[in-house]
Amino acid sequence: MSAPETVLAFDFGLKRIGIASGDTLTRGAAARPAAVSGAAGPDWTAIAREVHALRPARLIVGAPYNTDGSEGPMMAAARAFAAELERRFALPVHLVDERFSSLEATAALREQRASGTRRRRVSKADIDSAAAAVILGRFLAGEGN
Repeated sequence: MSAPETVLAFDFGLKRIGIASGDTLTRGAAARPAAVSGAAGPDWTAIAREVHALRPARLIVGAPYNTDGSEGPMMAAARAFAAELERRFALPVHLVDERFSSLEATAALREQRASGTRRRRVSKADIDSAAAAVILGRFLAGEGN
Protein backbone atom coordinates (compact mmCIF):
# COMPACT_ATOMS: atom_id res chain seq x y z
CA MET A 1 0.00 0.00 0.00
CA SER A 2 1.42 3.37 -0.98
CA ALA A 3 1.45 6.42 1.25
CA PRO A 4 -1.29 9.01 0.72
CA GLU A 5 -0.38 11.76 -1.73
CA THR A 6 -1.57 15.31 -2.22
CA VAL A 7 -2.47 16.01 -5.85
CA LEU A 8 -2.99 19.35 -7.61
CA ALA A 9 -5.08 19.64 -10.79
CA PHE A 10 -5.39 22.34 -13.43
CA ASP A 11 -8.11 23.20 -15.93
CA PHE A 12 -5.99 25.07 -18.48
CA GLY A 13 -7.49 28.01 -20.34
CA LEU A 14 -6.24 31.04 -22.21
CA LYS A 15 -7.91 33.49 -19.75
CA ARG A 16 -7.96 31.51 -16.50
CA ILE A 17 -6.51 28.31 -15.13
CA GLY A 18 -8.76 26.52 -12.69
CA ILE A 19 -6.96 24.87 -9.78
CA ALA A 20 -8.10 22.12 -7.40
CA SER A 21 -6.40 20.04 -4.73
CA GLY A 22 -7.11 16.63 -3.30
CA ASP A 23 -5.48 13.53 -1.96
CA THR A 24 -5.31 9.83 -2.67
CA LEU A 25 -6.50 8.88 0.82
CA THR A 26 -9.92 10.53 0.86
CA ARG A 27 -10.13 10.73 -2.95
CA GLY A 28 -11.78 14.11 -2.46
CA ALA A 29 -11.17 17.19 -4.59
CA ALA A 30 -11.69 20.83 -3.65
CA ALA A 31 -11.52 23.95 -5.79
CA ARG A 32 -8.76 26.47 -5.12
CA PRO A 33 -8.50 30.07 -6.38
CA ALA A 34 -8.01 30.15 -10.16
CA ALA A 35 -4.91 31.69 -11.69
CA VAL A 36 -5.14 34.25 -14.47
CA SER A 37 -3.71 33.61 -17.89
CA GLY A 38 -3.28 36.14 -20.64
CA ALA A 39 -1.14 37.31 -23.49
CA ALA A 40 1.98 36.94 -21.32
CA GLY A 41 0.95 33.39 -20.42
CA PRO A 42 -0.06 31.83 -17.11
CA ASP A 43 0.46 33.58 -13.77
CA TRP A 44 3.33 31.31 -12.75
CA THR A 45 3.70 33.15 -9.43
CA ALA A 46 0.14 32.18 -8.39
CA ILE A 47 0.65 28.62 -9.60
CA ALA A 48 3.98 28.34 -7.76
CA ARG A 49 2.30 29.66 -4.60
CA GLU A 50 -0.23 26.79 -4.75
CA VAL A 51 2.44 24.17 -5.50
CA HIS A 52 4.70 25.34 -2.68
CA ALA A 53 1.83 25.68 -0.18
CA LEU A 54 0.34 22.25 -0.85
CA ARG A 55 3.48 20.28 -1.78
CA PRO A 56 1.73 17.86 -4.13
CA ALA A 57 3.31 14.57 -5.18
CA ARG A 58 1.90 14.92 -8.70
CA LEU A 59 0.10 17.34 -10.96
CA ILE A 60 -2.90 16.76 -13.22
CA VAL A 61 -3.80 18.76 -16.34
CA GLY A 62 -7.12 18.50 -18.14
CA ALA A 63 -6.72 17.18 -21.67
CA PRO A 64 -9.14 18.95 -24.04
CA TYR A 65 -10.56 16.22 -26.28
CA ASN A 66 -13.46 16.72 -28.67
CA THR A 67 -16.70 14.82 -28.05
CA ASP A 68 -15.63 12.18 -30.61
CA GLY A 69 -12.39 11.53 -28.69
CA SER A 70 -10.09 13.34 -31.09
CA GLU A 71 -7.71 15.98 -29.77
CA GLY A 72 -9.27 19.42 -29.43
CA PRO A 73 -7.77 22.66 -30.72
CA MET A 74 -6.44 23.51 -27.22
CA MET A 75 -4.56 20.19 -26.81
CA ALA A 76 -1.18 21.55 -27.97
CA ALA A 77 -1.44 24.47 -25.51
CA ALA A 78 -2.51 22.12 -22.68
CA ARG A 79 0.42 19.78 -23.42
CA ALA A 80 2.82 22.75 -23.45
CA PHE A 81 1.40 23.92 -20.10
CA ALA A 82 1.82 20.38 -18.68
CA ALA A 83 5.42 20.23 -19.94
CA GLU A 84 6.19 23.60 -18.35
CA LEU A 85 4.67 22.47 -15.04
CA GLU A 86 6.91 19.41 -15.12
CA ARG A 87 9.97 21.52 -15.99
CA ARG A 88 9.33 24.15 -13.31
CA PHE A 89 8.33 21.90 -10.43
CA ALA A 90 10.05 18.57 -11.24
CA LEU A 91 6.86 16.64 -10.48
CA PRO A 92 5.11 13.96 -12.52
CA VAL A 93 2.31 15.43 -14.64
CA HIS A 94 -0.65 13.38 -15.87
CA LEU A 95 -3.19 14.34 -18.53
CA VAL A 96 -6.82 13.47 -17.80
CA ASP A 97 -9.76 13.78 -20.20
CA GLU A 98 -11.60 16.98 -19.36
CA ARG A 99 -14.58 16.51 -21.68
CA PHE A 100 -17.72 18.02 -20.13
CA SER A 101 -15.91 18.95 -16.88
CA SER A 102 -17.03 22.59 -17.16
CA LEU A 103 -20.63 21.50 -17.73
CA GLU A 104 -20.47 19.21 -14.68
CA ALA A 105 -18.91 22.00 -12.62
CA THR A 106 -21.51 24.54 -13.71
CA ALA A 107 -24.35 22.17 -12.87
CA ALA A 108 -22.89 21.40 -9.44
CA LEU A 109 -22.38 25.09 -8.62
CA ARG A 110 -25.91 25.95 -9.75
CA GLU A 111 -27.28 23.17 -7.56
CA GLN A 112 -25.33 24.57 -4.60
CA ARG A 113 -26.84 28.01 -5.24
CA ALA A 114 -30.35 26.57 -5.59
CA SER A 115 -30.05 24.56 -2.37
CA GLY A 116 -28.65 27.52 -0.43
CA THR A 117 -25.32 25.85 0.39
CA ARG A 118 -23.60 28.47 -1.78
CA ARG A 119 -24.57 32.07 -1.21
CA ARG A 120 -22.32 34.12 -3.48
CA ARG A 121 -22.61 34.40 -7.24
CA VAL A 122 -20.82 31.90 -9.41
CA SER A 123 -17.97 33.48 -11.39
CA LYS A 124 -16.13 32.09 -14.41
CA ALA A 125 -13.11 31.53 -12.15
CA ASP A 126 -15.32 29.50 -9.79
CA ILE A 127 -16.42 27.33 -12.71
CA ASP A 128 -12.83 26.85 -13.90
CA SER A 129 -11.64 25.71 -10.47
CA ALA A 130 -14.72 23.51 -10.00
CA ALA A 131 -13.89 21.96 -13.41
CA ALA A 132 -10.35 21.31 -12.14
CA ALA A 133 -11.94 19.52 -9.16
CA VAL A 134 -13.98 17.37 -11.59
CA ILE A 135 -10.79 16.54 -13.51
CA LEU A 136 -9.00 15.68 -10.27
CA GLY A 137 -11.92 13.50 -9.21
CA ARG A 138 -11.59 11.59 -12.46
CA PHE A 139 -7.86 11.03 -11.86
CA LEU A 140 -8.49 9.87 -8.29
CA ALA A 141 -11.11 7.45 -9.65
CA GLY A 142 -8.46 5.89 -11.88
CA GLU A 143 -8.66 7.82 -15.16
CA GLY A 144 -5.62 9.33 -16.86
CA ASN A 145 -2.31 8.21 -18.25
